[in-house]
Amino acid sequence: MSDIKKVVLAYSGGLDTSVILKWLQDVYQCEVVTFTADLGQGEELEPARAKAVQLGIKPENIFIDDLREEFVRDFVFPMFRANSIYEGEYLLGTSIARPLIAKRMIEIANLTGADAVSHGATGKGNDQVRFELGAYALKPGVKIIAPWREWDLLSREKLLAYAEKNGIPIEMKHKQGGSPYSMDANLLHISYEGRHLEDPAAEAEESMWRWTVSPEAAPDQAEYLDLQFEKGDLVSINGERMPAHTLLAKLNELGGKHGIGRLDLVENRYVGMKSRGCYETPGGTILLRAHRAIESITLDREVAHLKDDLMPRYASLIYNGYWWSPERRALQVLIDHTQASVNGWVRIKLYKGNVIVTGRDSKTDSLFDSTIATFEDDAGAYDQKDAGGFIKLNALRMRIAANLASRKS
Repeated sequence: MSDIKKVVLAYSGGLDTSVILKWLQDVYQCEVVTFTADLGQGEELEPARAKAVQLGIKPENIFIDDLREEFVRDFVFPMFRANSIYEGEYLLGTSIARPLIAKRMIEIANLTGADAVSHGATGKGNDQVRFELGAYALKPGVKIIAPWREWDLLSREKLLAYAEKNGIPIEMKHKQGGSPYSMDANLLHISYEGRHLEDPAAEAEESMWRWTVSPEAAPDQAEYLDLQFEKGDLVSINGERMPAHTLLAKLNELGGKHGIGRLDLVENRYVGMKSRGCYETPGGTILLRAHRAIESITLDREVAHLKDDLMPRYASLIYNGYWWSPERRALQVLIDHTQASVNGWVRIKLYKGNVIVTGRDSKTDSLFDSTIATFEDDAGAYDQKDAGGFIKLNALRMRIAANLASRKS
């Protein structure tokens, strides 16, 4: 008999988590609370409620929460203030969703008096690390149940057999083989892994992509966007102010229409293996390019370079599940401090897979001084003779080293 009386399960309503729900009831003989997060994945979530009721969950133990605004406002936007990219390409669409799910799981555990949480991440992936590091950071004494590290249902066939034996509803797509990919979606991105993509030499089929057209099929006419930023965050598109999650959804729609944001990547997972995945992040791709553009005229040179130095570390912290760590929080304070002056607009051109900056300005915080930068007569604003002494001072150590080498030879 387990000492766990009640567990909060991150529940999608799909085959895997429905099997986990029943397995928890059978193996741990505990009360199960289901938690389904709406992060903008674009799927109807109410069927998860019906399936949970069918599997014996009390209505008061079913949580389906709309977290879209919190997700973009408190997780995606802070990450983009840092211009975060993992291993030079990945915009961290899956990684940044996990700390919010962990946070809400713990809140529900506290609300319902649960002593454990459970998730459907496998023992091979990054998500187990992200969920569990977040849970322990927010509730140090919580117990965690990771079924994929305990059970022997390690194949699709075994999962289907368990579901059929226990009366778990199986959707027709699962009976017919289901999607050839393992997918994760939220307002920032959609990812594809597994099956055909496990051969890194194989090109992804065009039919796989869901959010974006191919650049070849994108409109022949470019589209322009004016994006307004305040303290580093996007606040309006073409003059229209919207909630954070609506802004990102709009950028996804526009970017997808123009074939923007596709990525085919082999990444280094936290657990040590290499993994191939394909991603669609149209809105994030536009947002990152525009944010760097407004920073280019509002950030001091050395502050901008310091941010670039820190970004890979910050991105790795998110990828590896350390969102709630003291070092990530400390870096966030520094990053947010730099964003006080990141105010203004950026004009973007979208065209056949490309995001092209065509203009930027800040009425209040621009450090661009045309009287100094001009190639015409600057009327004495910049004394070009000053450059000679600067160059000689910076060359001094190299001149000394060269003289020494000459004497030795």
